[in-house]
Amino acid sequence: MAFYGSSLALLTDLYQLTMAHVYWSEGVAEREAVFHLSFRENPFDGGFSIACGLGPVVEFIDAFRFESDDLEHLARLEAPDGSALFADDFLGALGEMRFACDVDAIPEGTAVFPHEPLVRVTGPLLQAQLLETPLLNLVNFSTLIATKAARVCIAAGDDPVLEFGLRRAQGVDGALTASRAAYVGGCTATSNVLAGKLYGIPVRGTHAHSFVMQFDDEQAAFDAFARVQPANCTFLVDTYDSLRGVRRAVEAGRRLRARGHEMLGIRLDSGNLERLARDARRLLDAEGFPDAAIVASGDLDEYEIERLKRRGAPISIWGVGTRLAAAHGQSALGGVYKLGALRAGNGGWEYVVKRSEEAVKSSLPGVQQVRRTAGGDRFEGDVIYDLETGLHEAPGADLLVPVYREGKRVLEPPPLDAVRDRTADQLRRLGPDVTRLGNPGRYSVELSPGLARLRDRLLERA
Repeated sequence: MAFYGSSLALLTDLYQLTMAHVYWSEGVAEREAVFHLSFRENPFDGGFSIACGLGPVVEFIDAFRFESDDLEHLARLEAPDGSALFADDFLGALGEMRFACDVDAIPEGTAVFPHEPLVRVTGPLLQAQLLETPLLNLVNFSTLIATKAARVCIAAGDDPVLEFGLRRAQGVDGALTASRAAYVGGCTATSNVLAGKLYGIPVRGTHAHSFVMQFDDEQAAFDAFARVQPANCTFLVDTYDSLRGVRRAVEAGRRLRARGHEMLGIRLDSGNLERLARDARRLLDAEGFPDAAIVASGDLDEYEIERLKRRGAPISIWGVGTRLAAAHGQSALGGVYKLGALRAGNGGWEYVVKRSEEAVKSSLPGVQQVRRTAGGDRFEGDVIYDLETGLHEAPGADLLVPVYREGKRVLEPPPLDAVRDRTADQLRRLGPDVTRLGNPGRYSVELSPGLARLRDRLLERA
């Protein structure tokens, strides 16, 4: 987020600041607290989710401070009766505040499941509270899109998936977040050039229907493109008639070949993609272009790709836009950020829990960690446990790793390519039963006996 050029401390809900004002006024701002960020259900009726957004979280926290213009803005805010909403001394304290929390998180690209803490924040109550809204903003949408992209890539198998969602995404931030998260989820490249610059994602693109319509005829358009972009020729063939467009692409491909270059392929963006792809493949093969790829786009998602693959459509590259970048089928992940414990006067932890008439909305107490066990090369299940009560003699690896200690960053986020590779490895280790798109198998996530007893005892008292 360095391209904003300043801290994003005001990227928060107002009530985070009004609560912080009360903590400061009541003398509890420095009381140690533990919060956890988690979600309640896997999106898209799926069997898994892919953690994403930690990189932007690190960028946010690294720059987390209230600048003078932030404080000037807060000083102008008024309560409903017209009085100043915040005391000057409180605003001065915000200006002097420097981040001092511990942050632990599950690395990006990790398969995660409902109720598991993706991020744990431990530190002064005021600071930990102020992180709630920005962390949810940065993790929720990223995890949603990374999960959608993973599902699309599972449907595509070994075929490359290109993310084309910029023009249909929810604004600049939504588009950039979607491009980054889609790459984490497994997409090969993006059409979003700014995302390519900021995140190092490969970019792909050739031409649009409007380009073809600028010329007297389709053949002239293809020939012109081939003259100027000879190493980047995937011709969009459905501006007028798709199969005639394929034949004209073949003619342009022959002239291109005579100049020492090869046509990369053709793109189908509308119509009966299965039938058109079969007809186009036969034509391309018969005319001496067996290596020319058929790219499909146009309102594709994991279900349509799976259907076309199942029916043997000879499509080798998939361009997915709207239904990926706008998370078709689910508008939000539904992540939450809940208080798990407060430091008591005796130095120990005072555990807290939120009780709800809807069981799924009751929170988990404690200082939580997740341990994952594996058998051979496959994951077997996860256990959520409280660090204080422990998880005795349980094998496996803990998922949350240190990111900040007392406000100092101790983790260097890995390159995005490594995160993408991690996603692929995690999906492979989950196995096809959990990752299938329809009616997925259940992955085992349990509470440790100690945490389950702690939760039940607190809920009885609540």
